[in-house]
Amino acid sequence: MPDAAAGPEPSTLADFAAPARAALPPDVWDYIEGGSGAETTLAANRRALDRVAVLPRVLRGVHTPRTDARLLGTSYAMPVAVAPMAYQRLVHPDGELALAAAAGAAGVPYLVSTLSSVPIEQLAQTGATLWFQLYWLRDRGLVADLLDRAHAAGCTALTVTVDVPILGPRRRNVRNAFVIPPHVVAANLPAGRDTLAHTATPGVCAVAAHTGEVFAPALTWADLEWLRGRSTLPLVVKGVLDPRDAELAVAAGADAVVVSNHGGRQLDGAPATATVLPEVVSAVGDRCEVLLDSGVRDGFDVLRALALGARGVLVGRPLLWALAAGGRAGARTALALLNGEFRDALALAGCADPLAAGELRVLRED
Repeated sequence: MPDAAAGPEPSTLADFAAPARAALPPDVWDYIEGGSGAETTLAANRRALDRVAVLPRVLRGVHTPRTDARLLGTSYAMPVAVAPMAYQRLVHPDGELALAAAAGAAGVPYLVSTLSSVPIEQLAQTGATLWFQLYWLRDRGLVADLLDRAHAAGCTALTVTVDVPILGPRRRNVRNAFVIPPHVVAANLPAGRDTLAHTATPGVCAVAAHTGEVFAPALTWADLEWLRGRSTLPLVVKGVLDPRDAELAVAAGADAVVVSNHGGRQLDGAPATATVLPEVVSAVGDRCEVLLDSGVRDGFDVLRALALGARGVLVGRPLLWALAAGGRAGARTALALLNGEFRDALALAGCADPLAAGELRVLRED
């Protein structure tokens, strides 16, 4: 946790932002906070959630609601998962080990990024429930190897990110000529496969150069069908915004889709996820689960997402703030605060449990 001299103990996830910024080099802060282009989609995610007004129910006899919920057939302490985020040792030496352990203690799933700076086998030792997030690589042999390792490590779901044909133009990183320091590696890739990520070039983001070298740029639905046939794990498709793509994902065998614009880091000008979520939910019906990603900042946002039809949410940047500010203790505190906020939101909305939140009405306020 942040030193007491630095300020009061955090009472919400937003309170971790200032100490995290103070703890991190400016270019690393820009790397985790920035979006693509002019960052209009990044800002829109927050505005869209703020515009969602939930109509609470009264006289429902609710005092202490349950927060537990089922995602992909498994019960978790709340309808929340830790979003996949690369290179977490950039913000704290323990990196993914600390955040995965915190997720395990909180009773929520942890999504392991392909570009994790800790190998999946070590993360499995934390005892957390792991979902593996796959970036499709040019080398299909490496893709198959990652799938085998995910199965062997005991991952309970497979998430494939489909919105990165190229890396979005992240101007902060270009201005900073951002480079991954040599002690932080893409630990799930063979040694030497992330050389470009460590190569500084003026006016170039090294992460973009690296992903351009190793990521497959032209995926199709046939690739997703190959993946479905290659793995028996529940399949989650992350990066869906158009309801038509959600329907195609279901046809290809997806068990869930994540309505996501990559936290505003891919196509700038794409819609906010809260804006399109109801259309995606309507398109797929009960044929697959729908999760919301991008912009979630507190437990009241979780309620908003459920009221809009999501089964659950992925939370990203605020947990990196907590990790940067306080390591494992900070991450555990952040997830505990999130659970408390969500419990309060359910009670105030007259909901006995997360399923009841799905029956709430919402209004869009200007």
